[in-house]
Amino acid sequence: MRIGLVAGETSGDLLGAGLIKELTARSPGIRFEGVAGPAMQAAGCEAWESSEALAVMGLIEPLKEIPRLLKLRRMLIRRWREVPPDVFVGIDAPDFNLGLETRLRQRGVRTAHYVSPSVWAWRQGRVRKVAKAADKVLCLLPFEKAFYDQHDVVAEFVGHPMADGTPADLDTMQARSALGIKADRVVAVLPGSRMSEVSRLGPVFASACARLAAAEPGLRFVAPMTSGKIRRLFQAQLARADVASLFMLTDGNAQTVMAAADVVLLASGTAALQAALLCRPMVAAYRTAPLTYAIVKTFGLVKVPHFTLPNLLTPEPLVPEYLQGAANPEALAEAVSGLMKDPDRRAAIAGQFAILRAELAQGANKLAAQAILDLAGGQS
Repeated sequence: MRIGLVAGETSGDLLGAGLIKELTARSPGIRFEGVAGPAMQAAGCEAWESSEALAVMGLIEPLKEIPRLLKLRRMLIRRWREVPPDVFVGIDAPDFNLGLETRLRQRGVRTAHYVSPSVWAWRQGRVRKVAKAADKVLCLLPFEKAFYDQHDVVAEFVGHPMADGTPADLDTMQARSALGIKADRVVAVLPGSRMSEVSRLGPVFASACARLAAAEPGLRFVAPMTSGKIRRLFQAQLARADVASLFMLTDGNAQTVMAAADVVLLASGTAALQAALLCRPMVAAYRTAPLTYAIVKTFGLVKVPHFTLPNLLTPEPLVPEYLQGAANPEALAEAVSGLMKDPDRRAAIAGQFAILRAELAQGANKLAAQAILDLAGGQS
């Protein structure tokens, strides 16, 4: 059996690696090929292109990448037309994968889309494109299946692998000891995983931390860096805000960093869900390109009241969130300080996040692998 895969960015690479490992455990002879990152390649996927090739985002920003991405998609279609896979799995990256899935499905290839696009949140008309592209959508969030059921799209809730892999009980003091942190009050700071994010939010976060440190001299900050480029950029931003000496920067290790913190200040995205699964109170911010934001606002493309995922998954919003100009040092410092001063509120938030973690921990790799085998006509 041959499985075609295309994963976008690091999160998709990790999802793909988990899927490959589970499928290999069930059927050792399966071959995997396509667009893959280092985790998928280590799990046994033959990479025709790196998943970093799909690391583009926004409405306006990716336009200059269109010729390159179209060339890549034509190459994949040609190769899989000549030797079709038994199943094709597009992992996230919907702007690239849905078109690819549609072309392959038209040629008789069974297709799955793993990680629902946020059609429930914005550009809801894309659900029709999903219906044409995928024989089955594998959903990480429970309300996504209900949305697809309303639109007669075959979908399955498999849970979130991140919830499966997050320890139920994390000891804050043990995490601090592992990092060599001796302070009694700690804030984790995650300014983003992309250069564009850190360019926009890094100076804001640094200034917010300067305000927090001035109000509470014993406060310490720790920030996990996703790459050498991100580290160098953020170090310069911290130096300009005169708070570099108050920061510990780590190479990755975000889980331990957040576990060591009383409160997390982060760029809204995957990190917000990770913080919630770790039962850590947080403050979230995001800034996108001004033109992208103007288009979204003008045409009313966003259909949900919150942009931070945990706020869409709990009965009430638990994460203070700040967008564009509202994401300023004064507001962020005040929100973090408010949580730091309210241990009862932090405990209540942690309790709600523990319930969320249990809801999302469904054994995603196993359920996703079974869904792919079902599409291929195989049995577990």
